[in-house]
Amino acid sequence: MTVVRREVLTLPGAELGPANPLPPLRPLDEVHELDERSKDDLPLEMARQLGYGPLRSVLPERIRDGYGRDRAPVDLDTIVIENDRLKVTVLPGLGGRIASLFHKPTGCELLYRNPVFQPAAFALNGAWFSGGIEWNIGATGHSALSCAPLHAARVTAPDGGEMLRLWEWERLRDLPFQVDLWLPEGSDFLYVGVRIRNPHEKPAPVYWWSNIAVPEERRVIAPAREAWHFGYERALRRVPVPKFDGADRTYPLNSEYPADYFYEVEDGRRRWITALDENGHGLVQTSTDVLRGRKLFMWGSGTGGRRWQEWLSGPGTGGYAEIQAGLARTQLEHVRLEAEAEISWLEAYGPLSADAGAVHSAGEWGAAVDEVEGRLERVLPRADVEAAYDAWLPHADAEPGQRLAVGSGWGALEVLRTGWKPTGTPFDESTLGEVQAPWRELLETGLFPEPRRVGAPGPSLTAPAWRDMLETAPARPLSEYHLGVAQWHAGDRAQAVRSWERGLELSASDWPFLRCLAVADATDGHRERAADRYTEAFDDLCAERRDGGEAWVAATAALGREAIEALLAAGRAGDARGVWDRLHPATRARGRFRLLESQLLLAERELGAARDVFEAGFEVEDLREGAEAIGEIWAKVAPGEPLPARYDFRMRPESSPSGD
Repeated sequence: MTVVRREVLTLPGAELGPANPLPPLRPLDEVHELDERSKDDLPLEMARQLGYGPLRSVLPERIRDGYGRDRAPVDLDTIVIENDRLKVTVLPGLGGRIASLFHKPTGCELLYRNPVFQPAAFALNGAWFSGGIEWNIGATGHSALSCAPLHAARVTAPDGGEMLRLWEWERLRDLPFQVDLWLPEGSDFLYVGVRIRNPHEKPAPVYWWSNIAVPEERRVIAPAREAWHFGYERALRRVPVPKFDGADRTYPLNSEYPADYFYEVEDGRRRWITALDENGHGLVQTSTDVLRGRKLFMWGSGTGGRRWQEWLSGPGTGGYAEIQAGLARTQLEHVRLEAEAEISWLEAYGPLSADAGAVHSAGEWGAAVDEVEGRLERVLPRADVEAAYDAWLPHADAEPGQRLAVGSGWGALEVLRTGWKPTGTPFDESTLGEVQAPWRELLETGLFPEPRRVGAPGPSLTAPAWRDMLETAPARPLSEYHLGVAQWHAGDRAQAVRSWERGLELSASDWPFLRCLAVADATDGHRERAADRYTEAFDDLCAERRDGGEAWVAATAALGREAIEALLAAGRAGDARGVWDRLHPATRARGRFRLLESQLLLAERELGAARDVFEAGFEVEDLREGAEAIGEIWAKVAPGEPLPARYDFRMRPESSPSGD
């Protein structure tokens, strides 16, 4: 029989730490944007979806950047789904990630299983980790729920056994979704039913990609002869499969630099992708046709890619590539979900064995595809996947049974506001917590409460309905603060500034408003005024902070970092040093601040001391995918000298039109 049970997984890991208390007002730092010239001659549907619903910020989410790189044993709650063929390990507290897919008859782990838990700044809102199968919803990039808890419960499966349901309210698009996982008795395949619903009166942009990490010593095969290549140079172009620029790119290590290959699967063709080892064994993923896209991501064999691999796990842990499946051709697109509509599909994951000679035959791509497709049809016919979807869909509305994990209270707040009762994914009032309390009071009384003690304001809500409530609420400091954040998110910057200025006049705590006004000044190119406001904001925070507790340290670090950067941009190194000196010692010792210190020393014309920072060594904990700041600062610290390997995270060549 298939069983669903709780377990605990212990790994070396880094603590997630507190979220950044400052609302993310700046535009999204997204490496997957396209140069306008590369959009010429794209298929009409792709071009339309590339321009539809791009995300400009991660509001109302907060940035998760409180983690470090000191690892100690951590206990992660897991939910195991197991039959006599497969054992599936799920992490409900970390986005519902499947950490392991273990095939019992062969004794093989089908996924790349990261031996550590190491957050890194790859998610839209920061913290993310590599390995396993992740569910990406929201917008281009890794989900803001990558390191967040989901609701989880037992549900009756289509075959009468047990099924695991994961669900949450995705806040970037304000859409509820669910992921149902079940193993039919005796099955070698895990079935995954996914549903996204739009409860609103307007269409919504939707994004979904299932990312599957596999060992990189594989050949990746999908039913396509062309792909769209993205090489982190803001260009998307059609290339042949498997060979491109003189190498077979279906082997991840044949590329020097990281790259994406979005396969052009013909309409009507079965959707699948596989990664097979030298003996023809590995993992296959297939789905119903709604999940149309397939992709290969590789880190490549170059210095930067290898450094990233080591960074995300550790030396000697082996590399990985990702095979992926999504709603559109590419991850740069969003699809339209009509008002009060839903979209759903079924995925299947399991082992596949094919003839190694056919799989790895040089120059016989068509034979390799036919071999894999034939083997897949024998072990899991396409008709069976369609039948499994038809059997699952009526169960998508089944009410959950025993609760196994609890997510956030934001869905419950939306249910209170709208009165909508989503069948199958209840957002219980009992999940409302401290961060939702003031918003519930606004909903029920029309007043946004003032805090009882000083500190950073809580999270803002930015959806139009909440903005309307804030606009009609009495003008009090916090309501003006949150109204300004909502107006800024909506693109009404002038009104946002007025709201923050009104709040500043009323508030006893100035620094949250001054910081928002400083961001507005910096955005409009007023460097001196932004620097003045940042200085005033940091002075006010230092006068207000009560102790060295986690919340105050996080606020001081976040505001101090922004203030120093703004002061350096204005050429005011002396004032920047004044901010630096008032940071907590533990903050100054962190890698991201050591890099900032080198910039400060350069501004002070202390070239030798700036180089000493590099020589002493540091690790920028929240280094973002595609970031090149370390190399740029090194070029100033040590002109003409090669970038040391430990700092080389470059994802593209210094000058190359192809990106590979």
